[in-house]
Amino acid sequence: MFHYTLNETMTIEELLRNHWRLGKKLVHELRMAKAVTTIDSEPLLWNTPLQAGTTIQVTFPIPSSSYRPTATCAIDVVYEDDHCLIVSKPKGMATHPNDERDTHTCMNHVMAHIKEQGGTYAEHIHRLDRGTQGLLLIAKHPLAKSIFDRMIEEKTIIRTYAAEVQGNLRTTSGTIAEPLGKDRHHATRRVVSKTGQHAVTHYEVVARYKQSCVVHLILETGRTHQIRVHLAHIGHPIIGDTMYGARQTASDDYELHAIQLEFDHPFLNEHIVVKDSLEA
Repeated sequence: MFHYTLNETMTIEELLRNHWRLGKKLVHELRMAKAVTTIDSEPLLWNTPLQAGTTIQVTFPIPSSSYRPTATCAIDVVYEDDHCLIVSKPKGMATHPNDERDTHTCMNHVMAHIKEQGGTYAEHIHRLDRGTQGLLLIAKHPLAKSIFDRMIEEKTIIRTYAAEVQGNLRTTSGTIAEPLGKDRHHATRRVVSKTGQHAVTHYEVVARYKQSCVVHLILETGRTHQIRVHLAHIGHPIIGDTMYGARQTASDDYELHAIQLEFDHPFLNEHIVVKDSLEA
């Protein structure tokens, strides 16, 4: 259950279908369950306009997510409200389990945090590669999951990353729009492929050094290894990313950091900008 204050005059039907743009099935389920009421749990007519400033109550069953919680949550929660949380995923940790043996992924730690609050539901909206650290958005109830999923598809959640790459890009900013597919010769590697999935990465150089530069990158799409493949494709792989042609480093690893998430919050009617505390 949560409360929501209308920021303009509208009907419940308009709120669900046009403002939140929930799917027909979910809207039907909410209608049948009489899920939207006054804050005193009194019924409301769905097609009667409610004035801006009216606070409504939305009540619905919340299922349990399948992630097994760790004993304690060992990752940092950077932002949280009643509808979502943003955590800082450590480098070397998977976003979610791939089988029952994976019990120390980011989502297992998130579920420990949710359990401490008495909750049962947490689902990630996007994912980060195991080798990428930084900000990950998590929904705390199914309505939030549905809306945030749609926002990711429509590119209204802005995800910014930082990486130091080999060499210096000639241009200060630009866009890499190359489709990505699986490498037939390598189980986990991705390649630029004409028959691959649409992928778009925007970049901006923020610092230049003698043999490298630091770039900030914004994803329009979220394909596996997208940033790594795109940067390698233009001849500037992330330093240490030997899978994609970079020179080996002392750490024998690459550094890619999800440094910022920005979006209009669908339930709070606020513009949210969250930066990772680990940002250099």
